[in-house]
Amino acid sequence: MKILKLTFAALAALVFAASVSSADMKKLRIGTEGAYPPFNSYDTDKNLVGFDIDIAKALCEKMKADCEFVAQDWDGIIPALLANKYDAIIASMSITEERMKKVAFTDKYYNTPARFIASKTAGIKNTSPEGLKGKVLAAQSSTTHATYLEDIYKDAEIKLYKTQDEANLDLVSGRADVVLADSIVLLEWLKTKDGQCCEYIGEDVQSEKHFGKGAGIALRQGEDELKGAFNKALAEIIADGTYKKINDKYFPFSIY
Repeated sequence: MKILKLTFAALAALVFAASVSSADMKKLRIGTEGAYPPFNSYDTDKNLVGFDIDIAKALCEKMKADCEFVAQDWDGIIPALLANKYDAIIASMSITEERMKKVAFTDKYYNTPARFIASKTAGIKNTSPEGLKGKVLAAQSSTTHATYLEDIYKDAEIKLYKTQDEANLDLVSGRADVVLADSIVLLEWLKTKDGQCCEYIGEDVQSEKHFGKGAGIALRQGEDELKGAFNKALAEIIADGTYKKINDKYFPFSIY
């Protein structure tokens, strides 16, 4: 009887998996953060907007899928995917070896370097571990930037924040000396009133081990049909110019 029950359970699981990968692909839930401009954020009418959102909509259109966005705090974004709160994450998530232990990724849909910023009056120019020894370095928690700081800057104080905005504001207030984040996200903030205080320091921060090969769409492992559908749609929007149109809406250069 136990064996029979297990057999029925296994068959039910297979039927469920098939339904997710075929019929239910027409209706997809997309997880995103909503606090990472210009990639994903809320406009004044509380609508999700940004590069990630536009790319997601274009992919869903190619896949002929009815997509619904689900906002999720960054710290819990992978656990919520694994708990079936949504079907895919499109939220500027870097493809890294560590994350691939938990989730699967599509091909990259963009790749931008990390950068440091500091106050214009701080006089900080050297961004090496020696140059930032004893400084307070800030990053958003559960990000590749946070991991990079913790691994490389052993003699600095690392402060992590729930959102990127919180890290930036501590830089403005003087509670942090330096912030590390995606260069495009920081560029967007440097254009704001608060951001006028600060500037890039050092060069692009490169580390494939920490930052991977770009941002991809995260999926639950084993959902190969859904992964294939996203990759096919991504190739199509690149080929037909849709990707470039979205890119040019936000950036004066290619981020692919």
